[in-house]
Amino acid sequence: MIAHGKDIKIFSGNANKPLAEAICRRLGTSLGNAEVGAFSDGESYTSIYETVRGSDVFVVQSTCYPVNDHLMELLIMIDALKRASAGRITAVIPYFGYARQDRKAKPRDPISAKLVANLIMRAGADRVLTMDLHASQIQGFFDIPVDNLLGNPIFVDYYGEKFGVDHDDLVVVSPDVGSVSRARAFAQKLGMGLAIVDKRRPKANSCEVMNIIGDVEGKRVILFDDMVDTGGSLCNAAQALVELGGATEVYACASHGVLSGPAVERIEKSAIKEAMFLDTVPHREGNPQSEKIKYLSVAGMFAEAIDRIYQEVSVSKLFI
Repeated sequence: MIAHGKDIKIFSGNANKPLAEAICRRLGTSLGNAEVGAFSDGESYTSIYETVRGSDVFVVQSTCYPVNDHLMELLIMIDALKRASAGRITAVIPYFGYARQDRKAKPRDPISAKLVANLIMRAGADRVLTMDLHASQIQGFFDIPVDNLLGNPIFVDYYGEKFGVDHDDLVVVSPDVGSVSRARAFAQKLGMGLAIVDKRRPKANSCEVMNIIGDVEGKRVILFDDMVDTGGSLCNAAQALVELGGATEVYACASHGVLSGPAVERIEKSAIKEAMFLDTVPHREGNPQSEKIKYLSVAGMFAEAIDRIYQEVSVSKLFI
C-alpha cells in the first residue's frame, strides 16, 4: 500500500530544467505545469497551474549558480505545494549548495549548511533526495529522511567501458587527503591502485601542491573528486602528477562541475586530457566551451530513486 501520495508529480525550478525533463522521460511522465520567475525587483515567484492535492510531489532543483536565487525558488515552490495540500513533498537537490560550510572552521563562522537544512524543512519538505553531499554528515542536519545517492557507479560504468579489463597501468588519484575514502571506494570498484596528492591550501580557492603519495610513474591516472569549483586544485594536481609523478595521461572526474570563475580556461590549458562530470550542475550560460569537458547523465539514477520512494521500497541499493 502506498503510504503517501496518490500519484507522482514532478516540478522543476530554473536551475536544471533539462535534467528534470530527462527524469520525467525515464518515468514516463511529463513535467508539472508551473511557472517560476522573478519580479522586476528581483523577488522570486511561482505559480502552480495544476492540482497537487494528495499527490506525491518531487521538486527538482539544484542550488547552483546563482545559488541564492535557486535556493529561494526551491523554498517558495515547496511552500506553494504545501499550501496546495500536496500529499508528500520531496526536495530533489542533485547538487546541494552551501555544503562546504558544514562546520565552524574559525571563531564566529556560520554553519550555513545547517541553516539551509532548517529553511528546507521549515518550508515544508517531507524528505530530501540528493547526490554526493560534500560532507556526508549534512544528512544529520535534517530531521526528515535524506537519501544521499552516490555518483561513482556511473563513473565506474563509464571507465569500465572506456578502458576495459586491461587497466594495469591505471591508478585512481585522490586530489587531497580529505577525499581519500571516496577515491578508495572508487578504485576498489574499478580494481585499480590508489595514489594521493598532498597539498597545502594557503587561502580559499587556491592551493599549492606539495607531493605525490603513491606510484604513478609511467601510468595513466584518474583524478576523482566530488566537485570542481574554480579548478585550481584539480589542475595543480594534474600538473604535479605529470611533472613530479611522471604520469603519462591524466583523466579527471567529479560529480559536480560547478566550474566558477576561470575553471573552464584552467581545465582547457591544463595537463588533463578529459574532464568528466555528472549533469547535476548544468553548463553555465556565458562560460566558454571546452572539448575536454564532458557530462554523464544522472537522470536514470534519480528516476529510479523517485520511483522507489513512491513505491515505498528500499532506496539503499542505489548508494551502497
